[in-house]
Amino acid sequence: MSPPPTPPITVSIVSHGQLELVLPLLDELDQFNRGIVAKLVLTLNIPEPDLLAGRTWGFEIERIENTEPKGFGANHNQAFAHCTTPWFLVLNPDIRFDSDVLTPLVSRAARDSGLLAPRILEPGKPTPEQHRAIITPLEIVSRKRPDYVRPVIPAWIPGLFMLFRCEAYRQIEGFDERFFMYGEDFDICARLRLAGWKLQIAEQLQARHDARRASHRSKRHLYWHVTSLLKVWFSAAFWRYWRLERAG
Repeated sequence: MSPPPTPPITVSIVSHGQLELVLPLLDELDQFNRGIVAKLVLTLNIPEPDLLAGRTWGFEIERIENTEPKGFGANHNQAFAHCTTPWFLVLNPDIRFDSDVLTPLVSRAARDSGLLAPRILEPGKPTPEQHRAIITPLEIVSRKRPDYVRPVIPAWIPGLFMLFRCEAYRQIEGFDERFFMYGEDFDICARLRLAGWKLQIAEQLQARHDARRASHRSKRHLYWHVTSLLKVWFSAAFWRYWRLERAG
């Protein structure tokens, strides 16, 4: 008898002193996605109490404890080095599942889709977060206008839930680590599209986000946010992608 196939997904979660948020996410992954998750790479970006001691889940957990904090992209690139599966899932600690989202995502993936995601439901909102257009200064100031038109197909996917085809992630060499905490998600989507990969949204699938709008509360996060936008707008990938989208 041949051995059962290895589950196809490696999950990467980074905790910034957030293990209390991570624990229910691990339970939900175990409950709904045990059969499709091979391993979870948990990165502790800063020291924190070990809340996982004595607990087990239906998949392997590999821990990385950073000696000094790393940025978003650097942490997930580090985790990707421990991935041997066909798919690599980047998750925020505050994502929540009410059903098996991962199995239908993978089973319906088009061959040229390099990045998959469900729709994301934010707290207190009856409908999922709307799709994102290319970030420009004009787009940012236009978002609050009543005549603002969201794209039917997103130009990029926020970094809180990104299911990468490992072939695509490896081809573009993962996240650009010049970004620290913001901008990496737009940049990697742009580079995937420029490399010929598609972004695929499963409109019928949802995950929940317990949103933490740190950039609205912290001057430090706001600084990171603004400087990352400037890095995006001065990058070659941004302008190449902007021209690609304008060309239709």
